[in-house]
Formats: sequence, structure tokens, C-alpha cells
Amino acid sequence: MKKFYDFRSNQIMYKIAANAASAILIAGCAGIQAPTEQMAVSKVAVSNASSAGGNEFAPLQIKSAMEKMDGAERAMAAENYLKARQLAEQAQADAQLAATTARSAKAQKAASALQEGNRVLRQEIDRNAQ
Repeated sequence: MKKFYDFRSNQIMYKIAANAASAILIAGCAGIQAPTEQMAVSKVAVSNASSAGGNEFAPLQIKSAMEKMDGAERAMAAENYLKARQLAEQAQADAQLAATTARSAKAQKAASALQEGNRVLRQEIDRNAQ
């Protein structure tokens, strides 16, 4: 009786292992779709970063984003969709960093101009007060 139980439990274990292996194989063979949506989002992010002043205020980040976008487009052409998606996501992150850096630099520049204007006004007020 004990031998029958061991045989039965081994059969169940083999079936579970076979089903798990099949599931892994099917998941691995599932075709990766072209990341067209990610590519479009990344292109828009790079474009927005450029128009936000990325070329002037964040040249390294915008250059990196553009290079990664070019690499993503080459990977798409070669149908290497996984690499294309990864590069497009990285390009999007770099572009967002460039846009944020550019906006921050512009804000700092505007704040400095306002501070300088305030300083000049204070000098004028002090001169008129004397």
C-alpha cells in the first residue's frame, strides 16, 4: 500500500513540473510586440525637451536622449523590440530630465533677474532717501 502512495505522488509531481515547464515555454515563446506606443511617447518627450530649452540648458541630457532614441529606432528596424523598448524608455527618462533641468535653469535665471531688479530699485530708493 505504501508503494502505491509513493508512485501516485510522484506522478502528480511530474505532472505539476510538466505543466510549469510548459507555461514557462509558452511565456518565453510569446512574441514581443513592437513598442510603437512607447516609441511615440519617447519621441514626444524628446521634442518637448528640445522646445523647453534642453539644447541650451541641458545639452548632455538632451544629447543622450536623442542618441538613445536613434538607437531605439535602429533596434525597431532590426525587429529587436525588447532593446527598442528599453532604449525608448531610457530616452524618455533622459528627455524628461533635460526638460526639467531646462525649466529649472530658466526659473533660476528669471529669479536672478528679479533679484537684480530688486537690488537696483533698493539702490534707487536709498539714493532718493538721502
